[in-house]
Amino acid sequence: MLDGIMTGISTAVLPINLFMVFIGCFVGTFIGMLPGLGPVSAIALMIPITYGLDPASGIILMAGVYYGAIFGGSTSSILINAPGCSSTVVTAFDGYPMAQKGQAGKALALAAYASFTGGTISAIFLLVAAPMLASVSLSFQSADYFALMVLGLTAVAAFSGKGQVLKAMLMTVLGLMISTIGTDRSSGVERFTFGNIDLMDGISFLLLAMATFALAEVVMAVLKRDHLKEEENQTDTSAIGSMKVTAEEVKEVAPTALRSSVLGFIVGVLPGAGATIAAFLAYGMERNLASAKEKLKFGTGSLRGLVAPESANNAASSGSFVPLLTLGIPGSGTTAIMLGALIAYGIQPGPRMLVDNPDVFWSVIISMYIGNIVLLILNLPLIPYISKLLMVPRTVLVPMILFFAITGVYLVSFNTFDIYMMVFFCMAAIGLRMLNFPMAPLLLGFVLGGLMEDNLRRALIISDGSLSFLWERPITAVIMTLALMVLLAPVLRNFFPKSRSKSTSVTSAEAN
Repeated sequence: MLDGIMTGISTAVLPINLFMVFIGCFVGTFIGMLPGLGPVSAIALMIPITYGLDPASGIILMAGVYYGAIFGGSTSSILINAPGCSSTVVTAFDGYPMAQKGQAGKALALAAYASFTGGTISAIFLLVAAPMLASVSLSFQSADYFALMVLGLTAVAAFSGKGQVLKAMLMTVLGLMISTIGTDRSSGVERFTFGNIDLMDGISFLLLAMATFALAEVVMAVLKRDHLKEEENQTDTSAIGSMKVTAEEVKEVAPTALRSSVLGFIVGVLPGAGATIAAFLAYGMERNLASAKEKLKFGTGSLRGLVAPESANNAASSGSFVPLLTLGIPGSGTTAIMLGALIAYGIQPGPRMLVDNPDVFWSVIISMYIGNIVLLILNLPLIPYISKLLMVPRTVLVPMILFFAITGVYLVSFNTFDIYMMVFFCMAAIGLRMLNFPMAPLLLGFVLGGLMEDNLRRALIISDGSLSFLWERPITAVIMTLALMVLLAPVLRNFFPKSRSKSTSVTSAEAN
């Protein structure tokens, strides 16, 4: 472990990697502030740039963009009540009321300190938890990997809203289907290419990510025409107020930041949970722990109500790297994109990554410490100036993103067919979004499809074509049981409330 940490430090402190941390945090902060984009779109836009970089530098850049976007998403939540991403929705509950009271500077400063605390604590936990999980999982075989991927795919319920579990599962299946397009890597047989030479290599991961997230997000924003009111958009930076936080306020919110950071990391480690769920849970926990007098402040400008979700969502963003790096299971749409980028580099995330690519493994973790310091240094002095970015007209922003997305996809293959395909997938994604189908499960199924097929094939060869490999090994059996429980959880969750309501109605009828 010490050798690995030293390897990570020596890699992370290279000038190019320090520069990548800075650029990633800087770009992520700005993109995260723009309402509607968020970390998924931010990383999708960064992928074309990372293809020309060393694997360690590329992943460090994307990691910086990830937690930078989570960090920066709070700015628009606090200033104009327009969350930069879903994980900062809860921040607006108490952050925006503080801004309305003339305490925007204090709210932004508290959000920055809370984000730093959550990111730092989770990075320390990550340093300890990652190698422990990796050492346990070194005994994994193909059957276990297949079971893990099934578990990852069954966690799609986290990507969906209430009552949309079936839609999320259908999108996962669609992603698996798209992943089969192209030439079979084992037999060399063409599948679903319809005789088109351009489809022989399959659908590009970058193409699908850009089409379903960055491109579709921009087009949806134009279609919705949900631009902000002029008076809201023109934030007066001179009225942001003091950024000073008193000793009493620090004493009040410090326990909240620590509790929420630990909770956020635990939630982030769970595949399929993510920063949004962590933020809501932390806010709910703090409200339940608060006194009756303090509870009344929640929703009207509570300091604890602001610090809790900001600590939790940043801790969860670092915690999501545990299943990604040690098990190869992405816990969110963002880490699914990073999984695809790692595979594009020829790196297989999972138990062997600690042995085969220790420089990448440890440098990403070490870079998180550096990244949190960079984010704090960037955000505090630049708060009055950063807020001016929120006044960038949509008429300028939309063409820039469209240009970057189309150019990025074209420069990877230099094939105009990919641009046509991207437009096709973008149109399909817009139609599916209008029907409230989530996009993250589609990308997750696409990313895991090839790996899942390869491990299933190897497991079937070892077991002479029998499905007994699913229960012969204890590890495989346990993981498959967990996957079944996760799959049935939404059904049972919907069933029991109905049962309780029926029993309550029967009891009240008898009483009458």
